[in-house]
Amino acid sequence: MDIKTAVAEKIAALAGVSSDEILGFFETPPSPDKGDIALPCFKLARSLRKAPPAIAAELAASLSGFDGIVRAEPVGGYLNFFLDRTDEAKKTVLRVLDEGMGFGSSNGGAGRNVCIDFSSINICKPFGVHHITTTVLGHSLSRIFRHLGFNPVRINHLGDWGTQFGKMLVAYKKWGDREKIESAESPTRELVALYVKFHQEAENDPSLDDEARAAFRSIELHDPENWELYQWFKELTLREAERVYKLLGVEFDSYNGEAFYEDKMPAVIKELQDKGVTTVDNGATIVDLSAYDMPPCLILKSNGGTIYPTRDITAAIYRKKTYDFYKNLYVVAYQQNLHFRQVFKTLELMGYDWAKDCVHVNFGMISMQDMTFSTRKGNAIYLEDVLMKAIEKTRAIMQEKSPDLENADEVARQIGVGAVVWGPLYSSRIKDFTFSWDKALNFEGETAPYAQYTHARCCSVLRKAGGYDIEKADWSCLDNESTANLIKAIKTLPDSIESAAEKYEPYLISRNVIEICSCFNKFYFENRIMDEDEGVKTARLALTDDARTAIKLGLYLVGIEAPERM
Repeated sequence: MDIKTAVAEKIAALAGVSSDEILGFFETPPSPDKGDIALPCFKLARSLRKAPPAIAAELAASLSGFDGIVRAEPVGGYLNFFLDRTDEAKKTVLRVLDEGMGFGSSNGGAGRNVCIDFSSINICKPFGVHHITTTVLGHSLSRIFRHLGFNPVRINHLGDWGTQFGKMLVAYKKWGDREKIESAESPTRELVALYVKFHQEAENDPSLDDEARAAFRSIELHDPENWELYQWFKELTLREAERVYKLLGVEFDSYNGEAFYEDKMPAVIKELQDKGVTTVDNGATIVDLSAYDMPPCLILKSNGGTIYPTRDITAAIYRKKTYDFYKNLYVVAYQQNLHFRQVFKTLELMGYDWAKDCVHVNFGMISMQDMTFSTRKGNAIYLEDVLMKAIEKTRAIMQEKSPDLENADEVARQIGVGAVVWGPLYSSRIKDFTFSWDKALNFEGETAPYAQYTHARCCSVLRKAGGYDIEKADWSCLDNESTANLIKAIKTLPDSIESAAEKYEPYLISRNVIEICSCFNKFYFENRIMDEDEGVKTARLALTDDARTAIKLGLYLVGIEAPERM
C-alpha cells in the first residue's frame, strides 16, 4: 500500500475523517530537512476540536515508526514525516517497473466523457502558429484525462461559417484559378492570397462587401454551385491541416464546426424565448446579463442573423445530449473570457444545471519575432513552416553532434517538433509566451531536447547493461542524497498528473519531467551504475529503468515523443 494511503487510513481511524479527505491534505515540504511528506493539521482542528499544534504532537506519537516512517515530527501546526529511504526506494522502483507506462494511471474517470474543444482552425486559412497553444494544450489534456480513466472526446470546432466565406467566393470567382490552387504545395496559401486581395480591392470598391454578403447568403441557401465551392474550400483546408496534425500526433473524434449547428439553432432560439430568457432590444434578441455585471449576450442580430454565442449555446446543448459529458472544456485564448462567461450564464438561466461543468480553459498569447498575426494583411506565420524549420535546424545540430546516428531524419522530427510543442506547455497556460529558436533547440536547461536527451541516456545505459535480474538488487545502496532526490522526483509524477487534470495545467507534468531529468543526471554522475557489485548494479539499473519510464510517460502526456538514441 502507498505510504500516504496507509497513513491516511491510520489518521482517519483516529480523527473520524474519511481517508480520502485526508489524502487530499498531504503536501510536499519545501526542503528535504523538513521531511518527505507534510500534513497540515489545521484542517483537522474542527473535527478533533483541538489546536493544530496539539493535534500534530498527538499524531506524531502515534505514527512514529509506523509502516516505513522513521519519525514523525510536529512543527507548529504541521506534522512532517521522514520516511525510510531504503524502503521507499524499493517500493517506488518496483511500482514503476510493474506499472510501466501505466504509472500513475487510474480508473477514477470511470469512463466518463470529457469533451475537449481545441485547435478549432478556420477554413480557407493555413494553420497559423498562433494555433499552437490551443492545439498542444488540448491534445495534452486529452492524453492526461485518458490516463486517469476518462474518455476524452476531442472536438475540432471548425470556423467554417460567416461572411468571410462570401468574400472568399467573390475573390475566387474574380481572380482564382482552380488548377493553380489544386496543384499548389499549399492550396490554402493560394486562398489566403485571394482573401488578402479582396480586402485590398474592397478598400477602393466598397460594393465588393455587398457582393460578399450576397455570396454568403447563397451558401446559407445551399446554392448548388457556391455550396460545391464552399465544400471544396473546406476539403482543401482539412487535407492540408492533416499534415500538421500528423506531425504533432494530434487526432480528433469530431470536426463538427459552426456550420454543423445552423439547422439546430432555431430550436434553441425558440427554447430561449419560450423560457423567457431573452428580450428584444433595438430589434436584436438578447439575454440581459446586467444583474451579473456582464453586457448582454447577443442571440439574434437585428437582421435576424445568428452569431457566435448562439452557435456555442447550441453546441453545448448538443454535446450534453450526445456525449452526456462529465466536463465540457473549451481550450480558447483569454480574449474570449467574457464570451464564455456569457454563454455559461445563459445556459444556467435556461435551467441547465450542467452549465457548471462547462469550463473555459483559457491561455495567453504566443508571439514570435515581434510579429503580430493577421490573415487580412497577409503577414501570418504558418505553423507548418515553424515545425519544418525546427526539424531542419535540429538535423543540422545532429549532423554536427551525432553524424552517424541511425534514423537521423526520424529523430530530428521527434526533437524538432518536441521543441516547438514544449514552449507553450512549460509555463502556466495563462502566461503569454514568446518563441525563441535558441531556447527551444537548446540541449541543456529546461527544454524538450534536454528531456529527450536524458531519456536517450537512460536507454543507452540499459542497452549497455544488457539486462538485470531484479531479485539480486541490493536496495540499501539507494540511500544517498542524489538517489533519494531522483526517487522523490519520480514518485511525485502521479500527483503531478492528477493536479494537471484538476487545474487543466499540463505544465505541472513538464516541470516534473525536468526535475526527474535533473535528478537523474546528478545521480548518473555521482553513482557508478555499472558497479562491480551485482546487487548495487542491479538496484541502480532498475532505478535508471524507472527514470526512463517516468520521462517517457511525462513527455507522452504533454504530446512529445522520446527517442531512444540521440
